[in-house]
Amino acid sequence: MTEPWVLALAFVVGTAVGSFLNVCIARLPQGKSIVYPPSACPHCGASIRPWDNIPLLSFLLLRGRCRNCRKPISWRYPVVEALTGGLFAANVLMFGLGPWALTACILVAALVVVTFIDLDHQIIPDVISLPGIVVGLLGAVPGWGPSLLDRVVGVLLGGGLLWAVAVFYEWARHREGMGGGDIKLLAMIGAFLGWRGVLVTLLVGSLSGALVGGTRILLRQARAEVPIPFGPFLALGALVALFWGEALIRWYIDFAVGAAP
Repeated sequence: MTEPWVLALAFVVGTAVGSFLNVCIARLPQGKSIVYPPSACPHCGASIRPWDNIPLLSFLLLRGRCRNCRKPISWRYPVVEALTGGLFAANVLMFGLGPWALTACILVAALVVVTFIDLDHQIIPDVISLPGIVVGLLGAVPGWGPSLLDRVVGVLLGGGLLWAVAVFYEWARHREGMGGGDIKLLAMIGAFLGWRGVLVTLLVGSLSGALVGGTRILLRQARAEVPIPFGPFLALGALVALFWGEALIRWYIDFAVGAAP
């Protein structure tokens, strides 16, 4: 059983990483450096002092407003910090302290960035997914997570499946239905979670995307031809695959075998 102080430390580290992820989310779509210049208020341009940049705590102390101009700070910043902290703690709780937990933390950090950028801009930057494929493959440590062969197959299967879907959709509907960013994202997920993780990710992502899209159409908040970003649903599917993928696969196999005559 993981000690509570270890989980607390993982959460604190995660919130600090989440603060950096906020910079990535804000700057990567604009092609800006994530290192320089230092963080500043998007309203007045005033540099953010170190004591005003403490994850979660500074937002509460400042009551969600810039110290200089008093304009509101987006709720996205503490949400990303808290979400990343919670996911880091969940990784340590599920996998303990080891190479697989570290690899899982890298994956969830990438998924957080992808999710919020795709929600805002409907793009998935190659600077996240392509290096992520390399990192995922290099993270193949014997005895920790999927094998290197599983991950290589995961990259090929993940990218290949969505590429085939995209080609078929464009042929059938004569318009693009899935961007290349989604294809590369699922390939990256395969590099971390292997081919079984790709199958769970695609199933959960497709079902959740169809549910949300169908609900929006029923509520007349969108037309059927209006695209919705698929990246967040793939990220959700990847989290399910990361934490419960193997259990779901075992349950399905047992169910299928039990249902066979």
